[in-house]
Amino acid sequence: MLFPTEEFLLIFLPVVLAVYYGIHLITHNITAKNVWLLIASIIFYAWGEPVYVFLMIGSILFNYLMALAIQTQSDRGNAVNKRAMLVLTITVNIVILFWFKYAGAVLRTTPWAELTENIVLPIGISFYTFQAMSYVIDVYRGDVYAERNPLYVGLYISFFPQLIAGPIVRYKSIDKKIKSRSESPTGFAAGAERFVRGLIKKVLIANRMAVVADAVWNLIIADKLQASVSLAWLGAISYTLQIFFDFSGYSDMAIGLGGMFGFELPENFDHPYMAKSVTEFWRRWHMTLSRWFRDYVYIPLGSSRKGSARLIFNLFIVWLLTGIWHGDCLTFVLWGMIYFVILTIEKFCKVKVTDDDKKRGNILTNTVRRLYTLLTVILAWVIFRSDSLADAMAYIRGMFPVASIISGISTLSAHGAALAYLRQNLVYYMAAVVLCFPVREKLKSRAESLGGSIYHIFYGLIMAGGLILALSYIYNNAYSPFIYFNF
Repeated sequence: MLFPTEEFLLIFLPVVLAVYYGIHLITHNITAKNVWLLIASIIFYAWGEPVYVFLMIGSILFNYLMALAIQTQSDRGNAVNKRAMLVLTITVNIVILFWFKYAGAVLRTTPWAELTENIVLPIGISFYTFQAMSYVIDVYRGDVYAERNPLYVGLYISFFPQLIAGPIVRYKSIDKKIKSRSESPTGFAAGAERFVRGLIKKVLIANRMAVVADAVWNLIIADKLQASVSLAWLGAISYTLQIFFDFSGYSDMAIGLGGMFGFELPENFDHPYMAKSVTEFWRRWHMTLSRWFRDYVYIPLGSSRKGSARLIFNLFIVWLLTGIWHGDCLTFVLWGMIYFVILTIEKFCKVKVTDDDKKRGNILTNTVRRLYTLLTVILAWVIFRSDSLADAMAYIRGMFPVASIISGISTLSAHGAALAYLRQNLVYYMAAVVLCFPVREKLKSRAESLGGSIYHIFYGLIMAGGLILALSYIYNNAYSPFIYFNF
């Protein structure tokens, strides 16, 4: 089940909220509320995965038991058994993840290809597997104590707001809220507002950008992009906006839903397209995944503490795994390797952003840095979006046609399709560009310093209008792809 659907908005969510707050009003019993949320989360997952829900339940039970076993060995001071159990846990999790995500690609040309013909990628398997592994690893490290109550672990791994697309949550950041939390009208209202904001971003902006991006990518025929330069760039920019508003919109909805039940889920995006370096971009984009690879791969490998050669190797491993995490196509590997090279160069050139840079940075210098970062990200997204390396190269050639650049010939008619798409979606493009910057936050801060009543009325009207429009799009079954559904 996905959030921007009639089933979720009109059936699932109202029922879950009604029962949850019914329990809250009657007993205030945290165990009863947690049991209901666990049941609701399993139903949420089973709605779209009636078979693979048992895989998720199996993952919960396995990691719960292995964490207990590791804790027992830790209490006994048996480091060898403790390490062996951790290796076993990670191996089982990775093997399961590998089978469903990559076995088809690896075994495609082998005698065992038939074994993979009926494999369907379980929704959200990467996200809940990473959460489960982080829990067991943290128990091994002593960062958290293994929970004896399976309800806590089950709810942590399966909690439906962040189950299929993150944010990736660490157990130690949420365990107190699972065991004891207080719901309030203010917290519920803030969560509902955040959910609506994410719904608007996903339905009204990401989906409109998807229409243009998909139309342009469908023009790749016989390893050639049959489109003008302007249309090729518009398609690439549309996808750049689509993937941001698609994923950040889902993260907003997840964080909002968590808030409606008294949880505080971590932020996942911080205006990444404002970044002045690729390094900064990855500190702002999908922050919980970046932190996961930093804490559980990069730092354990030695980070930058063991010399330049080891630093390069560690970055290579992290970005190879990051690329592979997204799928079995070679485009994801190339995408990861591009970021490995660029981030390595920035690391050795000591490219970084300090608070002073943000406050006093030269306007021209910062503009150049932002353009360099944005161009790098757009080209990387082209590779990420393409179905094959051949398609990716064909698309990039369409963006930089050598013959046209040399001749300098360009007619208005050649750009007719791009202009038509721009006219049809001008309001959406304008809104998308504005929302890439912290405009709402700055307006709110300025308005509150002056009283804030007019801002809140105006903002409330915009949110209400956006919600009505988004619901009408959903009701009319408007085009609604979800990029991270595949990961």
